[in-house]
Amino acid sequence: MIEKKEIIETGWNFHNSYAHLPKSFFTRINPTPVRLPKLIILNNILAKSLGLNVEALQSNDGLDVFAGNNIPEGSFPIAQAYAGHQFGHFTMLGDGRAVLLGEQITLSGERFDIQLKGSGRTPYSRGGDGRASLGPMLREYIISEAMYGLGIPTTRSLAVVTTGESIIRETRLPGAILTRIAASHIRVGTFQYVSKWSNAEELKALADYTIQRHFSYIKNDENPYLSLLKEVIKGQAELIAKWQLVGFVHGVMNTDNMTISGETIDYGPCAFMDTYSLKTVFSSIDLHGRYAYGNQPDIGVWNLSRFAETLLPLIHENQDKAVELAQNAVLDFTKLYHNNWMAGMRAKLGLFNEETQDESLIEDLISMMEKYSADYTNTFRELTFDKVEDTVLVGKTEFTKWYDLWKARLERQQESKDESHELMKNSNPAVIPRNHRVEEALEAAVEKGDYSVMERLLNVLSKPYSYSPEQEEYSKLPPPSTCPYRTFCGT
Repeated sequence: MIEKKEIIETGWNFHNSYAHLPKSFFTRINPTPVRLPKLIILNNILAKSLGLNVEALQSNDGLDVFAGNNIPEGSFPIAQAYAGHQFGHFTMLGDGRAVLLGEQITLSGERFDIQLKGSGRTPYSRGGDGRASLGPMLREYIISEAMYGLGIPTTRSLAVVTTGESIIRETRLPGAILTRIAASHIRVGTFQYVSKWSNAEELKALADYTIQRHFSYIKNDENPYLSLLKEVIKGQAELIAKWQLVGFVHGVMNTDNMTISGETIDYGPCAFMDTYSLKTVFSSIDLHGRYAYGNQPDIGVWNLSRFAETLLPLIHENQDKAVELAQNAVLDFTKLYHNNWMAGMRAKLGLFNEETQDESLIEDLISMMEKYSADYTNTFRELTFDKVEDTVLVGKTEFTKWYDLWKARLERQQESKDESHELMKNSNPAVIPRNHRVEEALEAAVEKGDYSVMERLLNVLSKPYSYSPEQEEYSKLPPPSTCPYRTFCGT
């Protein structure tokens, strides 16, 4: 008698709208199967929000999907083509080690890309092996989920599996695959690719698709393509301001790493700033500081200018007029960014209303932080709880003067001290993914197979504004070091 096997529905509900675009935009390809996959971490809360069955995802059938060994029903796997300016130099790119399984449609009708990162070679691999190692995939999981907890638009991580195979970098490393979730993987570089190697009809098809998917409310505008540009500029101004407000350094702001949806994408050489400095750079390949913390807004403008160039044929039939309209739109970025940043900084200081001297109040504080090498996150943390004696600024004449001005500024607004305190608590994280803590978690996971350190870190980072007792330990600074912290792309 054959025993009946209970079948648990996973909940995959795929649609493949991107695959309906011109064939030159992508290549149909399956992930490369792996030998002995093992589930390392599953984002249960995210899975449920996507309409997926956690129990089924943890089964062998679920594991096979995350590993690329099995294609779920309804999936049409593709690798997307795109281009990009990498450190200012234009090149042909594409998903060299990632496969888009399709778009998961949730019970509420939302649409999210499901992508396997590290799932094998594609036609865009440019000589790479198409694989990824465990450390960088866990790093992306940690940082992307930390960004989500901080309220910053981001791609997210659903799962990480090991492949049972080694990959060769400087040494042999354990292979891994990350399942990444995104509103879409349409990038500035996607438009650059189509603008460079396709025709006007296909460019229009991509723009129309993008509008329908992300900005359907503008499709009936008088000039929807100019509106598209403005919406992307608005989204990036908000996003980069949020980065600056928490001290996040992306590290590789190439145009292929700027999404049209306004999500943060690509967590290769990223890190969070400890000591405040506009010159902060972590990436080992950013030798000249192009993507330093203080440069991120300007790079945003540069990238958006490249996006605007791709849209010129759609914005207006007259080239000069198209350039004028696009330039005016891009010029708005600086004001939009500044307004977002100022609003965020006011909130970090407990200010509800606006006064003309607020900008100098803010600039004076961060100038002192840079001058005296103050920790960015903890300075605002101590201001939130009025424990300035714990900062390196205490006792400095200019800080004493600044502190009195700030207190007087708080007194001039209608809101109470308690209301200001709550605003500051909700605007200043108790914890960030400190670099030494991230490295501690990755070392335990990769070198010892101990994932408990990472799990504790993820738990602490999931509610960064809660100021819970267990977060105290994670707010401490790293031990002094003579070596600057460096991050790597992990490709």
